[in-house]
Amino acid sequence: MPGTSVTVCRVRGRSSILTGAWLVVLTVAQILTVVVVWRFAVGTEQGQLLDTIALNGNTIGRQRIEGIVGGVLDAVSLLSMVAATAVIGFIALIRRRLLLAVVTVLLIVGANVTTQALKYFIQRPDFGVDPERETAGNSLPSGHTTVAAAVAIALVMVLPPRVRGWGALIGAGYAAAAGVATLSAGWHRPSDSVTALLIVGAWATAASFVLLLRQSDDMQVEPADGNRRVFSVLAIGGLVLLLAAAIAIGWTDGARSTPIPEFDRRQLLVAYGGSAAGIAGTAALVTALVLLTMHRVVPRHTA
Repeated sequence: MPGTSVTVCRVRGRSSILTGAWLVVLTVAQILTVVVVWRFAVGTEQGQLLDTIALNGNTIGRQRIEGIVGGVLDAVSLLSMVAATAVIGFIALIRRRLLLAVVTVLLIVGANVTTQALKYFIQRPDFGVDPERETAGNSLPSGHTTVAAAVAIALVMVLPPRVRGWGALIGAGYAAAAGVATLSAGWHRPSDSVTALLIVGAWATAASFVLLLRQSDDMQVEPADGNRRVFSVLAIGGLVLLLAAAIAIGWTDGARSTPIPEFDRRQLLVAYGGSAAGIAGTAALVTALVLLTMHRVVPRHTA
């Protein structure tokens, strides 16, 4: 009936407006969080010291996990990114989603270009906190974490709804593993991986907004495609991990007057474990926030 059709269109229109506003808020919030983490972790002595304490904790048990860490990092390369991007574009194309293919490729490229640009332009003040690595200069954000997270999130976006939840779980795990691996290998400080994940998250929500704007009229939103259980697992798990990270950081901050060489094994383990939890929690939460609106951003075609 004509009246029913008008009502459905109005409801769908309001839903799209709310979803679009939410995506804009998420994008801005993640960008601002990147700036806050950058200013604190790089621009203050306190932030540099907390990062360095956590990084020094990677020596605990390194020999036992060195093979695993090496395997994870070896899988993250320019060649693997190109291959994964091609696969992601192909999946979108066989689903007849040309715009989705273009947007996800731009997400991967844009996130990595942003990371490399920030890594080049950010200057790291010398507070004498970490003299052994001071000559290396700035390392924020992490390039390896950006590659892994961008590929994982882009894959979540192109997968069909029936497997999108599994893709989100695996993708979040892969991004978290890559971020923690850079810390375990001594390549990056914790803040490097956290900012990389947030950069990818901001690009993903911005890409989702573009897809929402370009939606055609032959789309239908199925609430069952929302993967609510997976979203809940990722969101709650991410928040719990971030809470654990906050507790560990607070405890470490209370002991930061102690010279780093005098930190005992337990203190280093708390700092390192808390940072790893923070990286994993950020990966889970970023993935959850992308998954939350994906059934509306990339809904089904009307049969």
